[in-house]
Amino acid sequence: MGVLADDWFLRVRLKLRHLQLFLALDEQRNLHRAAAQLGMSQPAASKLLGDLEMQLGARLFDRHAKGLTPNWYGEVMVRHARTMLSELRHTGEELNALREGNAGMVAVGTVMAPAVTLLTSAIERVHRDRPGLKISVDVDVSKALVPRLLEGELDFAITRIPAGFSTERFVFEEIGEEDICFVCREGHPLTGRSPLTLVAMAAYPWSLQPPGSLMRQRVDSLFLYQGVAPPAQIVDTPDILVSLALIDKSDTITATTREVAGLLCAPQRFRILPFHEKLSVQPYGLVSLRDQRLSPGAGALMSTLRDIIAHRKESMMPL
Repeated sequence: MGVLADDWFLRVRLKLRHLQLFLALDEQRNLHRAAAQLGMSQPAASKLLGDLEMQLGARLFDRHAKGLTPNWYGEVMVRHARTMLSELRHTGEELNALREGNAGMVAVGTVMAPAVTLLTSAIERVHRDRPGLKISVDVDVSKALVPRLLEGELDFAITRIPAGFSTERFVFEEIGEEDICFVCREGHPLTGRSPLTLVAMAAYPWSLQPPGSLMRQRVDSLFLYQGVAPPAQIVDTPDILVSLALIDKSDTITATTREVAGLLCAPQRFRILPFHEKLSVQPYGLVSLRDQRLSPGAGALMSTLRDIIAHRKESMMPL
């Protein structure tokens, strides 16, 4: 494949049908099934792909007995096709929102703690001036949010940039760290024990975020560095409500952020264990794509978040 000109997509007559075919082929790994998914005949799909590969001067998919798979060139085309089609869907949603008298749409992703007060405060402020703005909020771990940001499903995210992603593609505006605490039910045998040790806590069942999450890594490292065997019984779940339900009915212990504990853990039902060591996970921040221009609604929400963050830092209020 030679060097492509800036307008290569015009010269090779790239069509939306090509983009749809790339995604169908990536999903099905079979030309016949991909064509059927798009309502095309297999010869038509084969010609569409073959003509484009001839114009580009390179194979995008490797053919083999069981079907085909994208090669390096194909992986690039599939990735950008997914982003472009996602952007077009968002365009339609925003146009529909404007047609219905609303002020556009914003899709935001966030890790758990910022969604509790930071993002909800910003949404409440933005809706004063833009009551018709449709805002969707997805709460997940960083490793799930960042790929969705890259694929165009999210306008921006309040998250971290996990290992393995090139930081050059992002703008990262640090917000702060998350303090971790340990929570149990009111009346748990450990609530009256002083001093509280990790060995004593390890004797009880735990409910924790799945292995690989930042909070789980921090808790696992705590046991490792103090030379204490981890709990023998651990339920893995990313959902704090599942953990609280387990705590409420048993002697299970969980780890969460102090902000989440303050909001969800009613004092008459739950207790924060007085563990002596301060724990936190690495800073999170506002993450957006460096080459992306935000819509007016997304820009307004981002600007409001920046104002709230700056005010809280100035007043030394916890985020």
